[in-house]
Amino acid sequence: MKILVLGGDGFCGWPTALHLSNKGHDITIVDNLSRRQIDVLLEVQSLTPIQPMSTRLKVWEELTGKKINFVYLDIRQEYDKLVQLLNKVKPNAIVHFAEQRAAPYSMKTPGTKRYTVDNNVNGTHNLLSAIVEAGLDTHVVHLGTMGVYGYGWLGNAPIPEGYVRVKVETPEGEVDREILHPANPGSVYHMTKTIDQLMFAFYAKNDEIRITDLHQGIVWGTQTPETIMDERLINRFDYDGDYGTVLNRFLMQATLGHPLTVHGSGGQTRAFINIRDTVRCIELAIKNPPKRGERPTIFNQVTEVFRVKELAELISNMTGAEIRHYPNPRYEADENDLKVENEQFKSLGLKPTTLSKGLLEEVQDIAKKYIDSVDPSKILATSQWRNTVTKLRSYDSASGLSSRSKQNVTGLKSVKNNNR
Repeated sequence: MKILVLGGDGFCGWPTALHLSNKGHDITIVDNLSRRQIDVLLEVQSLTPIQPMSTRLKVWEELTGKKINFVYLDIRQEYDKLVQLLNKVKPNAIVHFAEQRAAPYSMKTPGTKRYTVDNNVNGTHNLLSAIVEAGLDTHVVHLGTMGVYGYGWLGNAPIPEGYVRVKVETPEGEVDREILHPANPGSVYHMTKTIDQLMFAFYAKNDEIRITDLHQGIVWGTQTPETIMDERLINRFDYDGDYGTVLNRFLMQATLGHPLTVHGSGGQTRAFINIRDTVRCIELAIKNPPKRGERPTIFNQVTEVFRVKELAELISNMTGAEIRHYPNPRYEADENDLKVENEQFKSLGLKPTTLSKGLLEEVQDIAKKYIDSVDPSKILATSQWRNTVTKLRSYDSASGLSSRSKQNVTGLKSVKNNNR
């Protein structure tokens, strides 16, 4: 198949492009390298050494004999060039990773909020409009997020895969309907993904574009069988407070001897998936497209569910790292329950990589090997969901901070002093 991988230079996009190429597909990566530019702005780099795109592609071709094409293009701004590319390549499938992916970054400043909306919403809509203009019957596989559902507002009820049955009272009586699961985004980033859902529903209905939306959990892990073939193909390992996912941050902190940074109570429950399973899920989605005229297919792309404090305890037991609580920069409940339906991928043959089998490899082969590259000043999360910590829900009327939060702030100051 001819497949475009939009955002193919990123954390999920790069290993996906290699995996699909290794399976014999004709791959074209489309990217504006914005993730690398954000590194420059944040003055931080991946823990692992990321080579220029030209080097990556050359090494892949030398090792496998398979060529991956690369097009430098910003789908948010260069609409006409996008239409031209679609007409030239005529892809059978388009994997859409070309969105700013970090919730903390999307909440960092008014500028990052506006950039996230501009990039994600305009980019997705440009893609859908360009497919219609080019007259293509192609399958769009989009990487969404579990965050569109919110966390725990249904209590113990499992989150269905995209759609939920509701009963509507009418003058004629009760009517059953199946609708998109109500959105409850917790950041500007998650908000853009909920807008994506509505655009997909419209274009599937109005223009019969075939769309699969993958509501993915937090990705952990670094390597896939393809990226491990040569160090010059290695994938990103982000550890900073904006782009570092919680498990990668814990692994780096434990290796460095830094306390594990548990924000808030640690009772927040999240869904997880290993990067190796991510690329397999993308392949399975491509192989199982909806038919023209059908509503978007939605998969919950997750394999395990854990509380943050459970993950910290797991890493602490493995490495001996101290666990330390810090104020939660996010505006969210201290604790939540999360049950997720994910039977569709299992029925298609996915065999998940579990934390218990994969974490030790990450500690030994990634965190320890590259720990000298870490910048300790980037460890703590600084992007706030509200204007100040005192505006979070962990305050009381007398002092502005709960007793637990006062202790956390004291701990935060001591770590900052130790890192000077």
